[in-house]
Amino acid sequence: MGLFDKLRPKRGKGKPGTLRQASKQDTSHLDEWAASRTGVEAYVEPRTNVTDTTVVLVAHDGEWTRRRIADFDAALEFGRKRQIPVYEVARVGYPKRMREYMARQKKEGRG
Repeated sequence: MGLFDKLRPKRGKGKPGTLRQASKQDTSHLDEWAASRTGVEAYVEPRTNVTDTTVVLVAHDGEWTRRRIADFDAALEFGRKRQIPVYEVARVGYPKRMREYMARQKKEGRG
């Protein structure tokens, strides 16, 4: 192993600075997560220089998960198929119950 080998990109990985696209594993995780919780809503986060478009699913108690999604239209389709409301986080913000959930987790030492 050479001195700078650790700095070189690994085979099979994307180039540094490139965005990873949404995958079947992302969609599968979202499906399973939404199916196992009640009162789920979707909040779409726009693409940035660092991450691709993501969707945050928030359950009735504020528990949440985030995964990549192809684009806003894909998020709308995901919500339509599962009868989940979809919001643009840039317009409506995150729900209060999500912030309260994170505060509870932090207080309990889990976050």
